Amino acid sequence: MALKKKLLKEICAHSMNHLRFYSSRVNFKKIRPMIIQRIQDRAKDYPIEGMFPVAEEVLKARALLIEGVERLIKVVPFKACKLCPEVYIGEEGHLIQTCHGFRRRAKNRVHEWIDGGLKDILVPVEAYHLQNMFQKEIEHDQRFDFDRIPAVVELCLQAGAKPNSENLINPHSDGINTESLSDEDWTASDTLRAYETVRKGVQKLLLVYAAKVCKHCREVHVGPSGHKARLCGVFKFEAWHGSHYWQKATVDDLVPPKIVWHRRSQDPAILVNEGRNYYGHAPAVIDLCQKAGAVVPSKYNVMMKVQGLRAPSW
Repeated sequence: MALKKKLLKEICAHSMNHLRFYSSRVNFKKIRPMIIQRIQDRAKDYPIEGMFPVAEEVLKARALLIEGVERLIKVVPFKACKLCPEVYIGEEGHLIQTCHGFRRRAKNRVHEWIDGGLKDILVPVEAYHLQNMFQKEIEHDQRFDFDRIPAVVELCLQAGAKPNSENLINPHSDGINTESLSDEDWTASDTLRAYETVRKGVQKLLLVYAAKVCKHCREVHVGPSGHKARLCGVFKFEAWHGSHYWQKATVDDLVPPKIVWHRRSQDPAILVNEGRNYYGHAPAVIDLCQKAGAVVPSKYNVMMKVQGLRAPSW
């Protein structure tokens, strides 16, 4: 017993010799100019010249993607739900009961299908346009002083892309003569290739440039820190007082894939609710391009359940 106490005493004495005691008496008034100067010096390293080609490629691919989807939806029929964001690529909508109604006031109901548009396939995601990525945070009173542009375009501008036109929202203003392309020359494979280029390019840019997304309402802000505009739509979190809960954004936040039900060759003409566990899924652009004749990359085979079992007949 005495030996055990002696060993514990030696261990405690040895550990105390290696402890470091930090003092909390720090004069922040003296180091505040140093912190501000370090933040200002960090802005000198941006934009990075090596990312200029990536940003330019993403802008061009985005213009081709929008133009391609606009042409494909004139040929390939698709439907959009009247009461929820659900989309289905086909002449008739499915009978799967996944509609949650307007403002989620209902659930597990059949969709009410109508003809959809471009925004049903390519979900618009906008962000505040900043003159400098390291400028001061946007206050709540300044929320109307800044323009709102697509988040992908804002990311490319901060990465050093130089557009040929002031209006980047219009895909025809990126220096691409899309009118010279006929319907025969414009294939679904070009649209699919542009979609993959946009997602890969955005993923590369997010490794270098910061982007934030709200955890509750999915608001996107391109910059090292989020804005302070109290526009969060989650009303049940009353303690937030409308402020966003920012976290790191991903590719899906800036380029939403818009997952839809995918009808395979072994599935019935109209998908029913009883076979929902057997049907596959796919991003709306991928499903649209496949219906138009494009060859889908193999990485989507698992999601689409290409070789999956056929749903039993009821």
